[in-house]
Amino acid sequence: MATEITQDATNAHHLVVLIHGLWGNPKHLQHLHDSLATAYKDDGLYILLPASNKDNFTYDGIEVGAERITSEIEAKLAELDAAGARITKISIAGYSLGGLLARYVIGLLYQADVFATVQPVNFTTFATPHLGVRAPRTGYRAQTWNFLGANTLSTSGRQMFLVDDFRGTGRPLLAVLADPDSIFVRGLALFKHRSLYANTMNDRSVPYYTACVSRVDPFADADAIDINPLPNQGAPVVLDPETPCFPRGRGKAHTDVVAWHERYIMTARTRESLPLFAAFVTLLPIAIPVFMVNAGIQTYRSAARVRLHEAGDLVDLTRYRMPLLEGTQQQQAAQDRVKETLLASSDHPANSEGGYLPTPPPERSTSPAPTSVTSKGASAKEQELGPPSPSSSAWPTLALTDDQFTMIDNLDAHVRFTKYPVHITKVHHTHAAIVRRIAKESFSEGLEVSGHWVRNFEV
Repeated sequence: MATEITQDATNAHHLVVLIHGLWGNPKHLQHLHDSLATAYKDDGLYILLPASNKDNFTYDGIEVGAERITSEIEAKLAELDAAGARITKISIAGYSLGGLLARYVIGLLYQADVFATVQPVNFTTFATPHLGVRAPRTGYRAQTWNFLGANTLSTSGRQMFLVDDFRGTGRPLLAVLADPDSIFVRGLALFKHRSLYANTMNDRSVPYYTACVSRVDPFADADAIDINPLPNQGAPVVLDPETPCFPRGRGKAHTDVVAWHERYIMTARTRESLPLFAAFVTLLPIAIPVFMVNAGIQTYRSAARVRLHEAGDLVDLTRYRMPLLEGTQQQQAAQDRVKETLLASSDHPANSEGGYLPTPPPERSTSPAPTSVTSKGASAKEQELGPPSPSSSAWPTLALTDDQFTMIDNLDAHVRFTKYPVHITKVHHTHAAIVRRIAKESFSEGLEVSGHWVRNFEV
């Protein structure tokens, strides 16, 4: 697979890194690669699709995977420099788990002072579980999902289900990844543009709330809303980030027609899929044992790879295993974790039935965001505005964990993503369609997502 746009590397000045997700392969992002290549073929871009953390290697954890990818990026920068290229800009995009890997990679590049000579420009995630993938509800199915997911996907599963204790901080890796005093947030805040795309519905891998870093899910009941798409699209797919939808009857008139058309399409596709569902039910008793056996094998193999990685035989870990937080912060984190454990009782708000907090939600006892500037990249306007205050919502607050609420607070205050909801309706599972992993008609709505991303990509 070609990984560059320009035939002569000496013309390249902007490195673009596209990072795939769980069980992923660089080919999954071929459409994003080709879209960018076509739009900016004469603008000095060099597109890298890292392959050092593909397929089952993604079981090995976010930290290990990010260290592999960072080493690959640094090697590519050295290679381009030797070829006479002058890389002055860098942009990074991640799909699914790749978005979390990308955020960790950015922290390592920041700590290595790469951004002192290479300007970070565009950061984007597509269907990334920024808050993890723990089901925000109680009940047998949700608890089974949370248990199996955390225990069948090796280290990566434990991290995405927020049950790990990262480096003795007393917090999950994802909580540390969103800490304003971490190298990850400091590095991410340096990017000029920070955006995310989140499927509004039918993403069974990465639900809306976690991909969009949101306390609420306005799209939980599609019949109760009118969508508000951005203009100049072939189909109403990418929604307005400020007001993506309205309660039914309070939006624009044309959205009623759009909603009716969506229901018609989904009903028709449901009828077409009945034979597939029947086959799925028939094969399920066989598939589950096979999956469990394979999960055990992959966990064993992953542990062997991680031991080899930790020995430093493949990657120079002395470059990457630096302190991520100050000592006082680690101590405070441990204290906060003890407090959360005490709060994790049956009557705690996060254990509410149905997946939502009481309305209105009770005030949480959290420490205020730091008033000092925590990112060298924060603009004067952002520093003046300070952390955004939570706004009132027409939709109930999800029953997330304290860690997840804190992640939302920190990312909204110190990173401030532009959040684009993506309303894909032609497929029952939208996770692959958002990046058009396969060039087929049912994934055609992914063209609107890639088109919007490319048009807003700063070269």
